[in-house]
Amino acid sequence: MEITAAMVKALRERSGAGMMECKKALTQNHGDIDAAVEWLRKQGLAKADKKADRVAAEGRIALAQSGNSGALAEINSETDFVAKDENFLKFTNAVAQTALQSGAQDIAALKAAKLGAGSVEEARQALVAKVGENVQVRRLARIDNAPVLGAYVHGGRIGVLVALEGGDAELARGVAMHIAAMNPQYIAPDNVPAEFVAKEKEISLAQMSAKDKQKPAEIQEKMIGGKIRKTLNEISLTGQPYVLDTNVSVGDALAKAKAKVLSFHRIAVGEGIEKKGEDFHAEVMKQAGLA
Repeated sequence: MEITAAMVKALRERSGAGMMECKKALTQNHGDIDAAVEWLRKQGLAKADKKADRVAAEGRIALAQSGNSGALAEINSETDFVAKDENFLKFTNAVAQTALQSGAQDIAALKAAKLGAGSVEEARQALVAKVGENVQVRRLARIDNAPVLGAYVHGGRIGVLVALEGGDAELARGVAMHIAAMNPQYIAPDNVPAEFVAKEKEISLAQMSAKDKQKPAEIQEKMIGGKIRKTLNEISLTGQPYVLDTNVSVGDALAKAKAKVLSFHRIAVGEGIEKKGEDFHAEVMKQAGLA
């Protein structure tokens, strides 16, 4: 019996297994989808869909770099145990290399990119079946053809890419390490959106004491301005004290090297994912009929 693409697609949607596995299952079972689903379950290849709704907030940031181009990929797992598994580590490294080499600009393109005999998505599904946990390829960040590229991964948990104009590789790596440690939101105070500045001004005015509100308007403006400048420096890369030399700011270190930051990316494992808290005491009491 001829196995059509539509049949393979239908089986993939039902089982969550990879394309090659689905085609093999249909071939083995003469095109019978129900039998193919059962076959996949027996092979341990139809488990991915059952785990897709589990929270995957652990995982790893993987880096791939070639010359002045680099890519970071965040791949999540449910537990830190799986995040340290040899199969998971091999997969994350392969995904990062695929991201860099394929030129993928977003997660959809990365999932569709070729990896081994299939795609990244198919390799992910096969890994889910192997490790028994939900695994997700969640985020991708890349910088291509930077004049000077800095890349740094801290403990597999935080990854940074930064592009400099001027300076050298040592400075770029130092700035990347700073970004990993201090998590600046913007390159410089001038890059902070006007809406944020306006809101900070509004908050500062509301927090001003009754005594200060009695001072002349120009004094109040200077007080609020100083407070806002402090806030903008705290959230901006160039305004922060440089972690490798806290006697100077990052902006000072860049100026000394006649360099400037063109762009940067920082991603940390699981940020933005709501982790489900488990109250084991309450769960036990509930199951015992005592709650």
